Amino acid sequence: MTSEEAKDALADCRSRIDVVDRRIVALLNERTRIVEQIGRIKREMEMAIYEPKREDEVFANAMASNSGPLPPEAVKRIFERIIDEMRTVQKVNMLYLYPVMHMAI
Repeated sequence: MTSEEAKDALADCRSRIDVVDRRIVALLNERTRIVEQIGRIKREMEMAIYEPKREDEVFANAMASNSGPLPPEAVKRIFERIIDEMRTVQKVNMLYLYPVMHMAI
């Protein structure tokens, strides 16, 4: 492979990564909209945001659907971070979108 071919191959790979990254962001935003719905239901039912059993189910589901090359431990760490951010979204929505209800709790 020549230097020019290597540069072209890298540019192509980076372009494909950019496309994948945009898809990941779109999926994360879709997941966030669903989490917001869950938050509204939990608020109405006065349920806790944090559900360790459900989080374990999410980790198990994500790791079971992983066929590699990403190691299972990496998938779990990524989903730990995603869940942490989703929990933050629920908390912020409860505080800022429904402050009167939060203060009454």
